[in-house]
Amino acid sequence: MAMRQIQVADNTLVIHELEDVCDSATGRALTGSWVWASSLVLSNWMANQGPTHFNFQDKTVLELGAGAGLPGLTAAQLGASRVILTDVSPLLPGLLKNVEANGLGERVEVRELVWGSDESPSQIGEFDLVLMSDVFYNAEEIVCLAKTLKRVCDRETTVLAATEVRPSTAECLSELIKEGFELNELPSQLGFAHSEGMESLDRFAVFHVIPPPEDSQMEATCTYK
Repeated sequence: MAMRQIQVADNTLVIHELEDVCDSATGRALTGSWVWASSLVLSNWMANQGPTHFNFQDKTVLELGAGAGLPGLTAAQLGASRVILTDVSPLLPGLLKNVEANGLGERVEVRELVWGSDESPSQIGEFDLVLMSDVFYNAEEIVCLAKTLKRVCDRETTVLAATEVRPSTAECLSELIKEGFELNELPSQLGFAHSEGMESLDRFAVFHVIPPPEDSQMEATCTYK
């Protein structure tokens, strides 16, 4: 296990990265337990430019595919009253450790959530903000992600997503648009990248994801592998 101290604007967050978490079916490492560059981009965008787009104070926040939980923890430090970090079961112990390491247990919860499952996070409350980072990497998973987004969002929910621009990104975004979502790229003027080992910010984008109107939403069918 590696421990990192990550500076986000004026705050420092302690993040533990799990190095021995594997998919039980394939035996491959679950890389979601590491801090990916997109989570750094989103967290710094939230701290530096986010307040002009969204008031975090006393808001409820859901992070999908949270991994190590950096954006969600950042939202708590920015004043959110309730944050729920979600991911698949093997990653939950790492998320719990990061919540504890930053003393945010009173406001931050950790829950299992598999994209596209019939379980509904709406049973645990409504959300003002949904956060996602580095989720646009596999177009085959976008239908399931879209199904979950439609379940957790209403017309008042703001959805923010940061992504590294890869060859597969355009296909992922196209699949999300097919599901009725709109995407607006947000201006991102960030000056922190090189200290975090990121070669260029030109490879990253932050999007405002706008869900389809509730009366036009169709239930997606997910195929699990």
